[in-house]
Amino acid sequence: MHRRTFTLRRSHMQAITFPVAGEVRLTDITAPDAGPGEALIAVRASGLCHTDFDVLHARYGPGAFPLVPGHEYAGEVVAVGPDVGDLSVGDRVAVDPNLSCGTCRSCRRGLGNLCERLGAYGVSTGGGFAELSAVRAGNLMPIGDMPYELAALAEPMGCALNGVSAVDPNPNDAVLIFGAGPMGLLIGLALRARKVTQVTFADVSPDRLELAEGFGFRAVASGSAELESMRREIDLTVDATGKVEVAATLIDYTADGGSCLFFGVCPPAARIDVAPFEIFRRQIRLAGAHSLNHNIAAALGAIRAAGPDVARLVSHRLPLEEVAEVLAGKAPATGLKIQAAFDK
Repeated sequence: MHRRTFTLRRSHMQAITFPVAGEVRLTDITAPDAGPGEALIAVRASGLCHTDFDVLHARYGPGAFPLVPGHEYAGEVVAVGPDVGDLSVGDRVAVDPNLSCGTCRSCRRGLGNLCERLGAYGVSTGGGFAELSAVRAGNLMPIGDMPYELAALAEPMGCALNGVSAVDPNPNDAVLIFGAGPMGLLIGLALRARKVTQVTFADVSPDRLELAEGFGFRAVASGSAELESMRREIDLTVDATGKVEVAATLIDYTADGGSCLFFGVCPPAARIDVAPFEIFRRQIRLAGAHSLNHNIAAALGAIRAAGPDVARLVSHRLPLEEVAEVLAGKAPATGLKIQAAFDK
């Protein structure tokens, strides 16, 4: 296998940076070294997420500027630091971006994703929109021969798996997912990994509905009579749009004894009306799901189970300079997952 090599004394690298809130730059910066317990990876694929825009505008935590963003990435180990015994140069790995303390109440309960001092690569410290990234060895997971563009989907798939775990569906449940974008489709695939087969997608985009059907899911148009006929018939309803007006309808489609999963990221100040008596009388469960919870290994397994077609979720593989333009507001008119692609 041909591998791109780096001189370990390399002093600079190309990276996207957020110097201050709201500002995006593509620049040369000092390259990191592999410190104690860390490995230095050459980034091969790095995905763009809605969270990156929130980080840019300081809507996700207090802001950690200047920052190299990017938390969905995979690459090749090119150096290992002291006290790293289970990684070698040339290893192909995916990154678990979350940095939890391990000692707070949430961490002690196994909820590292809700850590009181939660940080993450690409959020609180330098991430994957750079040629090189220094990552804790414990946050790297081997990917074998999985293509890097698929391995970079491990972080969002981990989020999807965490969402599915929050509602613990029965294989016989009827599921309705609003939003057939990358995250909605990953939730569908995560449900399939849990043997849930009755999954329907609702979306306004005919192209996205066609893609959902291509993955073997049922698809209905938003606002259609077919969708309206599903009110109070669904065991699990999921918002994967982050649109308040969609999230507000979940309960209307949920059957008695069913569950609602609020997965899409609505604006922090948004509110919806919920009748406590209806939740009580119809025994409805409301659940949320934040991030992934140290489940990259399971995410890689779900991606393998989904097969190579999951690559269809990646609509654009762009050089860093074009990803910087997208972050600055020049997004493609249509598309799904955007990834930064690096020469191999």
